[in-house]
Amino acid sequence: MDSFCIIARNNEALFKVAEEHTDKPIATISLDLAKDESLEVMEQLLKENNPEIKVLVNNAGFGKCSDFFASVRGEQTGMVDLNCKALTGLTRLCLPYMLDDSLVLNVASIAAFAPPPRMSVYSATTAYVLALSKALHDELRPRGIKVTAVCPGPMDTDFWHVANVPEGKSRLIDKLPRVSPKDVAAGSLRAAKRGKIVYTKGIWYKLYRLAAKLLPHGFIMEFTEV
Repeated sequence: MDSFCIIARNNEALFKVAEEHTDKPIATISLDLAKDESLEVMEQLLKENNPEIKVLVNNAGFGKCSDFFASVRGEQTGMVDLNCKALTGLTRLCLPYMLDDSLVLNVASIAAFAPPPRMSVYSATTAYVLALSKALHDELRPRGIKVTAVCPGPMDTDFWHVANVPEGKSRLIDKLPRVSPKDVAAGSLRAAKRGKIVYTKGIWYKLYRLAAKLLPHGFIMEFTEV
């Protein structure tokens, strides 16, 4: 039977997932991936266990909504540490343990397509994830490893609470349809198996991705400020 390993900072959330899936062998590791020492711990664990990794899902990340000038410096640099540095480091650590037909799913956002004002750093980190995933998709293809950037629209998760997106003040966010996290997870896995470079769930967000390619970002940002 395939085994699973979940890494997160929140111990309570880890145990809840494990309890909900008692039919599957799940290992839980409590680490703050934004810290360099956590990546060192992961490196040692991988060396000791020598696992065969079939699927790597880089889903750790957060966003903050605020005017950059008035923002908290630690929150802005923290997004870079977790969303970019941790994802890059963990991917590099895991690759030697991945075999042919292995998958890497890097979770970004539709914010990667065009940067919404007041989420400048977050959107920049998702653009990094998107660019890295595209390059690795081509680079790792000869090794039989498929890389997919997952770029969902707004989902009903704790992201909004952490991001502090103001209710009723967003020019667009409040009007956008929410995407089911379970549907995104299932769809992104299917897309990765098919070798898709980018996966976006829902026709509205697919159209937004196309618009971001065709229209000036200055025009799009007039409608996407949060």
